[in-house]
Amino acid sequence: MKVEENYHQMRIDAVIPLLDIRITRSLAQSLIKEGKILLNGKTVKVSTKVSTNDEITIPQEIEKEVDQTIQAENIFLDILYEDEDIVVINKPKGMVVHPASGNYSGTLVNALLGRTSLSDVNGEFRPGIIHRLDKNTTGVLVVAKNNYAHQDIASQIKNRTTKKIYLAFVKGIVKEDNGVIELPIGRHPTDRKKMAVVKNGREARSDFKVLKRFREGYTLLEVTLRTGRTHQIRVHLSHIGYPIVGDDVYSSGKNPFGVTSQMLHAKLLGFVHPTKHEYMEFEAPAPSEFQRVMESLTEV
Repeated sequence: MKVEENYHQMRIDAVIPLLDIRITRSLAQSLIKEGKILLNGKTVKVSTKVSTNDEITIPQEIEKEVDQTIQAENIFLDILYEDEDIVVINKPKGMVVHPASGNYSGTLVNALLGRTSLSDVNGEFRPGIIHRLDKNTTGVLVVAKNNYAHQDIASQIKNRTTKKIYLAFVKGIVKEDNGVIELPIGRHPTDRKKMAVVKNGREARSDFKVLKRFREGYTLLEVTLRTGRTHQIRVHLSHIGYPIVGDDVYSSGKNPFGVTSQMLHAKLLGFVHPTKHEYMEFEAPAPSEFQRVMESLTEV
């Protein structure tokens, strides 16, 4: 298993259950202590921290002992586009993209397995998944049906040639009409479940422009991602003093609108089709919750 950048500098015993939901943390600790799990071909301590692209090896006898199946489920999906290579989805809030610890069913992967074949580049627990959206972020997501399409689009994402535009409804009146947030992001120094702006973090850039300002003290932003770090927009906006409304992790303020998730929506995704070699863009309308909140406010 290869360590993703999301898990950079986390303990190996904490990372293994995130990469393979079949293995609990306690089992991982036991196997590490017994020298059965290797990091880059070597035995390590349970407290060893991993780095991006490190290779974690689990013995074949353990692989055979744990359950290796993900169940296909009949779950409705809002399909924006589909062909023999890709499927583009408008992901709803509350849906986890792929199975992970604590979420073994009801994910996007479970729903997709019920309707199509998927690439296996990322292993059996993340088939087809090229990129992700947070559980409570809505909007456009592309999934690969075969390995060629997967690797092609993944390369575009790595080379930053894809186009990703989000809507973010934030607390506070943003004074600048547009701006650039270029601050490094890494794991929070004390809360490993959170991300933060940290000195030795990975490069991260978010460009924003103001779409609407509201007298009540809120702003609707359009944010273009130039990099793709975990929780990037949520962390960046919170750090500069404009947390996203409804974000229960990076905003400590009140939620006067009664929204049930952070008001962050992946509005547009653009990329070159892997086999047609044509640039394509897909848009997903903002959820009704956005419209309800906007209509309750007075635009400046």
